[in-house]
Amino acid sequence: MELTILSNGVFGSNTYIVESRNDCAIIDCGNKPKDILKVLRERNLNARYIILTHGHIDHILYAGEIKNETDALLCIHKDDMQLYSDPVKNGYDLFGFDIDLLHFPPDYHLKDGDKLPLGDDVLEIIHTPGHSPGGISVLCDKMLFTGDTLFQLSIGRTDLSGGSLKQLSSSIKNRLYTLNDDVVVYPGHGPSTTIAFERENNPYV
Repeated sequence: MELTILSNGVFGSNTYIVESRNDCAIIDCGNKPKDILKVLRERNLNARYIILTHGHIDHILYAGEIKNETDALLCIHKDDMQLYSDPVKNGYDLFGFDIDLLHFPPDYHLKDGDKLPLGDDVLEIIHTPGHSPGGISVLCDKMLFTGDTLFQLSIGRTDLSGGSLKQLSSSIKNRLYTLNDDVVVYPGHGPSTTIAFERENNPYV
């Protein structure tokens, strides 16, 4: 299992390219397509999935362009379809983006407990609502991709459409903090951390 991190996306969002053998999953698409596609070409990777941890614009902006250039399955939780599809709710209109949004309907609606095969590994989907209704985290071995649910010493905001602090706290406490201490957290923004460190030190949970 190999991981490439692109961290210069919209609003500082991270894009993660997880690879096993020659297959890969692209998690969130806020970084420029040319940078994502460059990694795929250089590493001779077959994109199996584009996984969107939630429907906000800084995570979905370039998903359509990546979908257009690959055969990857575009995946998002069904409870975030309103965000994904609505330029008002997902922030596209609010923040005044001046680029065309190439929008494809998802190939697959993720649900809690889904296991997506990737090379020799498996990506497990954990439904973690709170930042948005259909927010998910993705677990693969000792790597956990949390979108905007859990950050290093912080949590996702809950004042946007569909947000809920009660749900977010429950998702973190009951779904993420129950994972092993040595699981490394790769958030949608900012640096990585660990479950053990956040469980002991995060002031918001």
